[in-house]
Amino acid sequence: MKKIQVGILSALVGGAMLVSGAGAASASATRHDTQLKIRDISPNPVVVKGDAETKAYFDVGASDDVKKVELSVAPADNGFRTMRTKDVQDLNGWRWAIGFNANDPDGRWKATAVAFDSAGKEIAKDEAFFALEIEKGKAETRISRFSADPSKVRKGRSIYFEGRLLADDDGWEGVRGERVNVYYRANGSSAWKWVASDRTSRGGKFEAKTKAYRSGTFRAVYSGDDELEGSKSRTDYVRVYSWRH
Repeated sequence: MKKIQVGILSALVGGAMLVSGAGAASASATRHDTQLKIRDISPNPVVVKGDAETKAYFDVGASDDVKKVELSVAPADNGFRTMRTKDVQDLNGWRWAIGFNANDPDGRWKATAVAFDSAGKEIAKDEAFFALEIEKGKAETRISRFSADPSKVRKGRSIYFEGRLLADDDGWEGVRGERVNVYYRANGSSAWKWVASDRTSRGGKFEAKTKAYRSGTFRAVYSGDDELEGSKSRTDYVRVYSWRH
């Protein structure tokens, strides 16, 4: 007989998300016929990218004497406590879809299915493990305290640049070992040209220099990488003058 499932998400207790379902049963089934198995968890691993949500589908097989199934999923590490309510989508048969996002702890998770008879008595139980992988999005960066000095300089002399590259990793921190380029736009031009670069040191600090030839505007640019977003600094203007006797 085709099972009719009613999915209910209950409160999360002790890190477990509880879903129950009810189905019709055959009157001819006996106690020892009871079977229960978590047949499939897909995808496995469950991969969450950035701020997106990934749904995992749980397929449970049960014999006809099973009237109700409770499915709980929780981190396998008892040190984690998940107390957020999750949206659960009910599917046909003993199947559910549960969404995971970056707020869930990554690592090994356990799914537990428990079967009950018409009297509400537990008659079978099965467990299965799956992995949750969180691929965080790129961290935001910014270039702080960029300056081009001196603000007024004789042609042919040096212009010195400095600044700091910061990344937001639960707070703004300096990033070490990243290349920052300095670009220049001369007065009357719309084009930016590369003039210098440096790799950031401890605290995200970088320093560079170039020769002064013509008045114009400078800015620092970080291109980013697999983990960090790119960023640009504020602009700084330098006036270049020629020596006259």
